[in-house]
Amino acid sequence: MKNSIIIFKKQIKDTGKNVALLIQFIMFPLMAVIMENAIQLDNMPEHFFAGLFAVMHIGMAPLNVTTAIISEEKEKNTLRMLLFANIKPTEYLIGIGGYVFSACMVGTVIFDILFGHRGKEFIIFLLIMAAGILVSMLLGAVIGIWSKSQIAATTISTPVMMVFAFLPMIAMFNDTIAKVADIAYSQHIQILLNSVGTGTTPEPKNLIVIAVSMAIAAGGFIFAYRKCGLA
Repeated sequence: MKNSIIIFKKQIKDTGKNVALLIQFIMFPLMAVIMENAIQLDNMPEHFFAGLFAVMHIGMAPLNVTTAIISEEKEKNTLRMLLFANIKPTEYLIGIGGYVFSACMVGTVIFDILFGHRGKEFIIFLLIMAAGILVSMLLGAVIGIWSKSQIAATTISTPVMMVFAFLPMIAMFNDTIAKVADIAYSQHIQILLNSVGTGTTPEPKNLIVIAVSMAIAAGGFIFAYRKCGLA
């Protein structure tokens, strides 16, 4: 754990020097705060923008940041130097994963406050968001490990994150796309988030799709790690 904490602290310091990375974590929570307070339309669902940007936050931030960190450090041989310094791959991945997860959960708390949840509802909302963040992190790690350079990683991660971030929003306005979105974990994360505090019971399908997505992402991560490693 000591080495993982060192990696965790290293990434925090790097974030202070990398504005582009910092923006990934604060962009959607900040947009949600602004839109929730600046725009009020007739017949608009309550906390519409908070729910919309929460799903975008899940689909983009953890996936993009995880991909960027791993691919950049592979390309610059930083990872190779860390491995030579007796930091094990698992320690590195725990440190990076802990950093990305913690930073994304800070934004999650902001969304939770915007929804006005309290007590049990507050915790449930955090858990749902955490599940989505974990799936996106695993997908980002797969892309980062598999890619030979940061440019190659960005080429793959950009369309992937655009699909998972924006598919639930587009599905609101198009029935055909809604059928496609039904297999995306981000769509079911949105459904679960909107159900918190409403008294509605989530369908088993919502949990099944998220669980299957997490299993597939975890399997992809194991395969990519065994095939390519971190060096």
